[in-house]
Amino acid sequence: MTGGRTAPKVKLAMEALVSSATAEHREFSHITPEYKAISQLCLQVRSVAEVSALLRIPLGVVRVLIADMAAEGLVRVHQPQLDAGRPDVNLLERVLSGLRRL
Repeated sequence: MTGGRTAPKVKLAMEALVSSATAEHREFSHITPEYKAISQLCLQVRSVAEVSALLRIPLGVVRVLIADMAAEGLVRVHQPQLDAGRPDVNLLERVLSGLRRL
C-alpha cells in the first residue's frame, strides 16, 4: 500500500482532520482501493485516527496514504494548531473523556 515507506512525506497528527477533495460521482478506476475508501470515507470530515480505525488499517500506513493523497489533491488535511508546541487543553480533555467512555 505504501511502497515500503514507513513515514509520510509531511508530518500528520493523528487528530488532524481530513476531508475529501473529490466529488461523490468522481471516477475512481485509476486509483487504488485504499485511496477510494479513504476518499469516500472522508466525504464526511474525519480524523486521521478515525480513518485508521474505520478502515482497519494501521495508523502509520494511513498517515502515509493520506499524505500522498493530499499531495495529489485528493484530500484536504487540517492540522491542529499548537501553542508553542503544547497541545490544546480542550483537545486533551476530549480525548480523555472519550477514553473513559471506552
